[in-house]
Amino acid sequence: MRGTKPPKSDPERILADPRWNALVTRDKTADGSFFYSVRSTGVFCRPSCAARLAKPENVAFHATSGDAERAGFRPCKRCKPDQPPTEQRVAALMAAACRTIEDAEDLPNLAALAGAAGLSPSHFHRVFKAVVGVTPKAYGEARRTARVQSELADGASVTAAFYGAGFGSSSRFYDKAPAMLGMAPSRYRRGGMGATIRFAVGESRLGAVLVAASESGICAILLGDDPEELLQDLQNRFPSADFVGGDDRFEQLVARVVGFVEQPHTDLDLPLDIQGTAFQQRVWQALRAIPAGSTASYAEIARAIGDAGAARAVAGACAANPLAVAIPCHRVVRSDGALSGYRWGIERKRQLLESEAA
Repeated sequence: MRGTKPPKSDPERILADPRWNALVTRDKTADGSFFYSVRSTGVFCRPSCAARLAKPENVAFHATSGDAERAGFRPCKRCKPDQPPTEQRVAALMAAACRTIEDAEDLPNLAALAGAAGLSPSHFHRVFKAVVGVTPKAYGEARRTARVQSELADGASVTAAFYGAGFGSSSRFYDKAPAMLGMAPSRYRRGGMGATIRFAVGESRLGAVLVAASESGICAILLGDDPEELLQDLQNRFPSADFVGGDDRFEQLVARVVGFVEQPHTDLDLPLDIQGTAFQQRVWQALRAIPAGSTASYAEIARAIGDAGAARAVAGACAANPLAVAIPCHRVVRSDGALSGYRWGIERKRQLLESEAA
């Protein structure tokens, strides 16, 4: 079959076919929906292939790669249409690396992770950060944080917690504990007992804004209509912490946060105490990469962190976000562009997006 060239196509019919425009524009979104073959070269490609555009009389369309092969065409060596799309293959490799990090007692070194993915260490590091949103080391530290938090919340001793999280010595653990937990490990184990969290409530065009800060940075920015409900939400997060009303200096910080809420396209430029599971950290990092004035779907965020099937879990991480606007979960929309699922109300979400788009 491959020794005989198929007949030429009707160029007018090919040019009128909407799939032709996908070839001309090299539309990546069309990849997988069809394939095209080129009579003069004997190969078949994805719509997004970067090869020189073929003449329409030499082009034929195929529903699947198997159809193209049965018609006597071989896969293009450039776009590899007989394999999963590059983005999908890369996402799968990075998802496997994330699972390796999560399952390991000790953080695997960069060379080992890169070798398992079949990439050089420098290339792996660059791709991992682009897909996951953080470096492999940062992802490993986030995973450790989640382990420590889980161990302490379940009542484990501090010693058991740091060994369970993969720390080889107590000194290494205590050096990192304040940044990981926002407070001393023993305080975290007691639900924040002895930790001081300062807070104050400001007013914005979106309603009340509660701002709270631990020793490590701002740990909550909560929006609502009732300041008492916002304070109850904060207390539920740290049931045994010592809450202190903000002084004049803290009020100035609150004013900066309120200004940021009013104009979310500006930079907050304040230290944040971001605490969450490893998965939540990945999602929140991806959210912070969405530019002001832009949106992304839950599915797109799931693909960005290398877990294409986790759109629902992404929505859950958005709902758990304690730092309104600073972690811009308001920029996540449904696949059809509709607004949904905002913890602080759809109307506030709409107003934030309209403000950023102005």
